[in-house]
Order: sequence, then C-alpha cells, then structure tokens
Amino acid sequence: MTNMELVLNMLAEVTSTEIAKSNDNKNKDNAKDSVIQGGLIAKNTKEQIESKTGKKIVTSTNNKNIKQIK
Repeated sequence: MTNMELVLNMLAEVTSTEIAKSNDNKNKDNAKDSVIQGGLIAKNTKEQIESKTGKKIVTSTNNKNIKQIK
C-alpha cells in the first residue's frame, strides 16, 4: 500500500465514524449506511485525484517494498 492508499483508507474510516456520530446511529442498518457513505466519499476523492494527476492510486505494491526501492 502506498501512502496515498493509506490516507484514502483513513479518510473512509474517519468519515464513516463522523457520519455515524452525527446521525447517532445505534442500529446495524444505520451504521452500515454510514460506512457506505464514508466509502463513497473516499472513492470520489480517489477518482478526483486520479483525474487530476492522470495516475492510478491503487497499486499491488507492498509498502515494505516501496521503502526498499529507494
């Protein structure tokens, strides 16, 4: 995983948590909806970054291997 992949993963998690907190979701269905919404926000962000940079963000590279390439 690259740094950008990690950041987008964190964005999805934090966003999902904040949506759940703001909606005071206590049941599974509402929590699931919060996770889906957080994931969609991260997905849209990823697509916008890829569109602006012309590069794919998701890779099959392991972060350990990236550090060894330097």
